[in-house]
Amino acid sequence: MLARREHSTRELERKLGVREFGPEAIARVIGQLRREGLQSDRRFTDSYIHSRIEKGYGPSRIAMELRDKGIGAELIEELLTIREADWPACVERVREKKFGHTKPGNFREQARQARFLQYRGFSSEQIRDLFKQ
Repeated sequence: MLARREHSTRELERKLGVREFGPEAIARVIGQLRREGLQSDRRFTDSYIHSRIEKGYGPSRIAMELRDKGIGAELIEELLTIREADWPACVERVREKKFGHTKPGNFREQARQARFLQYRGFSSEQIRDLFKQ
């Protein structure tokens, strides 16, 4: 599984559990993988954040997805801060890709675009700043 992509500890536990390995065997294997440097939640988180930013997702959505994958809030916050993505440029790029270069002409269209951007994980403040420009 790790040859294809990075996995979080929780993902590995779940996948091995589905294959009917016992809890002791799962813990032993994951411990060995960690000792050998083949599994790292930190490396997984960094890779995941990079991938999701490139696909146009905002910090809120990325953090939620990582929590669902068993990553702690401290590690998520640390790596999102280290990554220092240019969120204003990112939110603008996502809006332009979906809706074109022309800014919304009326409140209804602006609200529609804002809902889409919130769904993608951008904060209300980031969206408000985008439409102020």
